[in-house]
Amino acid sequence: MRTSKPPVVLCFSGLDPTGGAGIQADIESIIKHGCHAAPIITANTVQDTKNVISFEAVNATLILKQARTILKDMPVSAIKIGMLGSGEIAEAIYTLFRQYSDIPVILDPVLAAGGGSSLAQKDLIDAVNTLIIPRTYILTPNIPEAQLLTNTKTQPEAAAQRLNKMGARYVLLTGTHSNNPDVIHKLYFKSKTLRTFKCKRLKNEFHGSGCTLAASLAALIAQKMEPINACQNALDFTYKTLKKAHVLGNGQLIPNRNI
Repeated sequence: MRTSKPPVVLCFSGLDPTGGAGIQADIESIIKHGCHAAPIITANTVQDTKNVISFEAVNATLILKQARTILKDMPVSAIKIGMLGSGEIAEAIYTLFRQYSDIPVILDPVLAAGGGSSLAQKDLIDAVNTLIIPRTYILTPNIPEAQLLTNTKTQPEAAAQRLNKMGARYVLLTGTHSNNPDVIHKLYFKSKTLRTFKCKRLKNEFHGSGCTLAASLAALIAQKMEPINACQNALDFTYKTLKKAHVLGNGQLIPNRNI
């Protein structure tokens, strides 16, 4: 009996040995949404549930060869980008965009670990701003990431609007880092608020929530869901994984994506 083929999502993410974030979060979330994940590791990390201790970026030429091979062989319906690891990797991925400009890109700008360790030098941030963001369909920064990308401490809304102007078609600004009693996420389009999403703030901290959200969003976009509904569904799924998160280490909780 033949079954329909699941949409393919090409993922560029770091390897997190805890399994909470990075490429494992991508694979689990994408499968849960009925798609197939084609994973490419951008960096190997040494980390626990508290923080990233160190990382080594993978050779950019190897990553480019892997991606080209997959794109020639499989019908990729969306591209999800997480941790990039180096400016060279960002430049390599940019060369793909010029040939595969019709594939929507979901970018989770992983610039720092949950524990605070920096995962991006200035050359990488510059490359993301000039090469990746202008090709991004949906960008999913938290407030500190939006401010870092725009090199400003301005209000979150102004940072999101600026990211639209920099080329990101949609910006889903997540509100977990705000001081509001509830968590308020906002979707921006053409520098205007398109939709506001609200959920109850959870008391714990989590390891891999941003990866789960962006990967879920990529899977839904790969299935041709329009952006507002895709954001709502991805946020709902992520919230459920956090409510049922596991205490597996001595730091942040691990989202339970097997729900």
